[in-house]
Amino acid sequence: MPDTMSPEAAQALMPVLRETIREAASLALPYFRVGAQTRARTWSKAGGSPVTEADVTVDAFLKVRLSQIVPAAAWLSEETRDDPIRLGHDLVWIVDPIDGTRAFLSGHPDWSIAVALLSGGDPLIGFVHAPAGERFYEAVAGSGATCNGEPIAVSARGALTEARVTGPKPMFDRLTRGVARAGADPAFVQIERVPSLALRVARVAEGSIDVGLVSKDARDWDLAAADLILREAGGTVCDLSGRPTSYNRPEPVHGELLALPNTLRDVAVAAMA
Repeated sequence: MPDTMSPEAAQALMPVLRETIREAASLALPYFRVGAQTRARTWSKAGGSPVTEADVTVDAFLKVRLSQIVPAAAWLSEETRDDPIRLGHDLVWIVDPIDGTRAFLSGHPDWSIAVALLSGGDPLIGFVHAPAGERFYEAVAGSGATCNGEPIAVSARGALTEARVTGPKPMFDRLTRGVARAGADPAFVQIERVPSLALRVARVAEGSIDVGLVSKDARDWDLAAADLILREAGGTVCDLSGRPTSYNRPEPVHGELLALPNTLRDVAVAAMA
């Protein structure tokens, strides 16, 4: 398979990719216990973030299976040592085997498996699967976004007043001050923070959250799949200047970001200034 892919070719891969991600979920679910600590062995990575045998098992499975499906694609994931060879590839898999590991550890259902295929630095295919919540989000560039096979779209809200907002408190407070500074009463509905960043963005795409706030240091694997789903649903993941997110850079790390409908981007950027 050449190191490039058309949207039509990407669409043709969706059934096998969908089945692969469901199989990956079946490897993780036996370790997950709703409302209780995981059955999986757990340890800490450099920097102190947790990892479980479920993360490693799913990562290894997806690396083998996805590399078989698209052999020309390079690889970047949270649980695999970064190989700079990816920088010379048009096609790159971006994978988070379990996004929201702390939620998975503690029995909170808001964790997900996030898989994206980049082409030329932009997401071409995106999946965010939340097995415990039975939500399966997916998109192909130019073809719209779905959840459990049904089309989804961002909320139609045209102003920030009374918006449903989730994310870190410092960013929430800054957004509140910015809207008030412009002479409006924010009256935000504060949504409990979603542990999985990919799932947080996907919920903006489905319209159940209006604004998702993202603190700095998110990685490509947290964002790429959900970013495409949001784009295809009528929204964007952008920085605080309104610039869209870019991927597969030498350092796949991001600053503070907003995930929101396109109709709210300019007013939210102005409020965060």
